Amino acid sequence: MIVMAGEFGRTPRISHLPQYYALPGRDHWGAVQTVFFAGGGVKGGTVIGSSDRTGGYPATSPQTPENMAATIYETLGLPRTLQWRDAGQRPHNLFDAEPIAGLMG
Repeated sequence: MIVMAGEFGRTPRISHLPQYYALPGRDHWGAVQTVFFAGGGVKGGTVIGSSDRTGGYPATSPQTPENMAATIYETLGLPRTLQWRDAGQRPHNLFDAEPIAGLMG
C-alpha cells in the first residue's frame, strides 16, 4: 500500500497578511486535507467524503488520522484487538478507530 498525506491542507480563501507576507497567498489549514491511497486492496478511483462549497470544512464522511491508521493496520493484517504496553505495562489498543468504510475492495 502507498499512502501520501500531509499534515494540513490550504486555506479556502486567499490570505492578506501584510505583516507576515509581501504578497497574498494561502496558509496552512487543518480542517480539510487530501490523502491518497494506492495498492494493498484499495479500490482504485474511489473518493471518500467531500468538503463544503468553499473547501473549508468536511461536508460528508469526515475522517480522522485514527481512521487512516486503522485502514493501514487492517491492510497489514493486524488484528483489531492488538494492544501494546507502555513502560508501566498498561495496555493500549492499537486500533482507536474503524478503517475507512468503502475504501477497501
